[in-house]
Amino acid sequence: MKGTPRSEGYRMPAEWAKHEATWLSWPKNPLTFPPEVVGRVEAIYVQMIEALAPGELVKVLVEDEAMEQRVLSLSEEAGADMRKVRPMRIKSADVWIRDYGPSFLLDRSGRKGAVKWRFNAWGGKYDDLLYDDVAGEDMVMTMKVPVFRPGIVMEGGSIDVNGLGSVLTTEQCLLNKNRNPQLSKQDLERFLSEYTGAESIIWLSSGIEGDDTDGHVDDFARFVSEDTVLCAYSQSKATGNHAVLKWNLSLLREAKDQDGRPLKVEKLPMPRPLFLVEESRWLPASYANFYIGNAAVLLPVFKDRNDKKAIEMMRRAFPDREIVPIFAADLVYGYGGIHCVTQQEPR
Repeated sequence: MKGTPRSEGYRMPAEWAKHEATWLSWPKNPLTFPPEVVGRVEAIYVQMIEALAPGELVKVLVEDEAMEQRVLSLSEEAGADMRKVRPMRIKSADVWIRDYGPSFLLDRSGRKGAVKWRFNAWGGKYDDLLYDDVAGEDMVMTMKVPVFRPGIVMEGGSIDVNGLGSVLTTEQCLLNKNRNPQLSKQDLERFLSEYTGAESIIWLSSGIEGDDTDGHVDDFARFVSEDTVLCAYSQSKATGNHAVLKWNLSLLREAKDQDGRPLKVEKLPMPRPLFLVEESRWLPASYANFYIGNAAVLLPVFKDRNDKKAIEMMRRAFPDREIVPIFAADLVYGYGGIHCVTQQEPR
């Protein structure tokens, strides 16, 4: 597609705008989810499908006939609306479709488009996952919509938008030399403006402990309305999260939206830090990695005393949607969460 989304009248809508579908990729990578974990992750996927299907299509990337039948049979057993479950024969290396899938757009008349960013497995960290740049391309090729290709590395989890022209991101990720070393901060702002419709780019600092994406914003700060952001905070001094999140909170309180107005910023608690002793690593457990569907908000929970508070905050933010708590410790075992494994396609 020639031109840019901005020049063609497109903008990235907010996640709460009506969806045509949610995209998932069925778990199968044994390095991410070993045999003793993958079954529990499949159960999480079935919960997500069941909760989302009343409100929208659920498109699931599958490798072959056997995987397609597994998706269908497990979803049917769980009572999902099978009219809304659509397996898609698209090969992928792993589940993190938020980061390698396209970012969808709408123009003023409601016509759909897509941005296909380049995906380099979070700065070349995982050679076995580089294939998912192809998977994202195969996704957009199934759709008859204009596709814009800026030619730069960007992951969907590194940005969050309010749909009116404000975008949240982090310096730790976008300015990391393992992504686009040739681009300056000003260059990246121009790309965000041209390809998401951003007028206000709100730069936060860095992300939470255990996040191997170099500070994705969807693990700690999220828009829940056009003028309101939930920002995670931590009381625990076990990790560096307390100081980092306090600094991000202060940056948000100083930030202005696309019309020059201050944001409403609410503090979202963090669950207690999760540490795998046997593997000597932190896991990126966060309530901020929720996903907003048409009928339901999928909220990761961790059998923690702050689960209840997070659920109540989601109910206040989205009174017209069911809040579906999903125990997500097995998902964050793979270094990601519910938002990381979902991608919305607007209606």
